[in-house]
Amino acid sequence: MQTQYNVGNFGSEHVRTAKDSEYRAFSHITQKLTNAGKSGDTRAMIEAAAANNELWTTLAADLAHPGNKLPPEVKAGLLSLAFFSIKQGRRILQGGSSPDALIDINVKIMKGLRGEGIS
Repeated sequence: MQTQYNVGNFGSEHVRTAKDSEYRAFSHITQKLTNAGKSGDTRAMIEAAAANNELWTTLAADLAHPGNKLPPEVKAGLLSLAFFSIKQGRRILQGGSSPDALIDINVKIMKGLRGEGIS
């Protein structure tokens, strides 16, 4: 995957929205997963997978909160992705999986946060 996830291309440097912050978090972790996958550095992959699991766990907790205003079908879809991502992250931590699926999911989430169509 040749794509670079440039955090500076989204949001304002002066005013950050919740979407800006979410995009930055996904961008940072996706870049860590990509770099670790390319380098073959086991420690970097463990750190990236753990960070990805933490991000998705935080997102799942927010989605499950009664105050979350997203439509139920959107919450359900995102929770499904969260559970899959966390499970996949555990596989990576156990040394039995590639980060490619996590990278693909994160990129699609980033595109959604930017309002781009997902292909």
